[in-house]
Amino acid sequence: MRQIGIDHEVRAVEVDETRRSRESATAYVSRLAETKARALWDDLPEAERRPVLGADTTVTLDGEIFGKPDGAASARAMLGRLSGRTHEVHTAVALVCTHGVELRLCSSAVRFRRLTDAELDWYCASDESVDKAGGYAIQGRAAVFVSHLAGSYSGVMGLPLCETWELLAPILAARDGPVP
Repeated sequence: MRQIGIDHEVRAVEVDETRRSRESATAYVSRLAETKARALWDDLPEAERRPVLGADTTVTLDGEIFGKPDGAASARAMLGRLSGRTHEVHTAVALVCTHGVELRLCSSAVRFRRLTDAELDWYCASDESVDKAGGYAIQGRAAVFVSHLAGSYSGVMGLPLCETWELLAPILAARDGPVP
């Protein structure tokens, strides 16, 4: 948000992130993004309500959803499976405001080069994989694993800026006048 010049405040919310039976990856992240945004919106006193964004990201490989690893061993296993392969990253961003809810979805394809055991050990020892879908952060050390990206770098990071701007531009224009 800072990158696109939007003042903001980050607030964490607790939501159940359990995937529903037969829920697709895109439906899953869309539901969670909206649930997160609605949870904060509903908790705000009416006088303090302003537009709320919620986002969620997941990684898929061969149709399997890779959530957040529960430790270094889990992260290493995920990254080992992504090694030398192309996977998908799906990020949804939801906007809740007085006019209701709007949602955008961003999907990208990321190819990792073949990773060595030493690289997997090095990365997992860094703790960067904690709380990251698929066990990696493209904006950190894992950038050296990416041999190809088709889609949105910011979407892989977890907040697709193009889609976020599409959601926020009408609000900014109504508040501040025409936006670029």
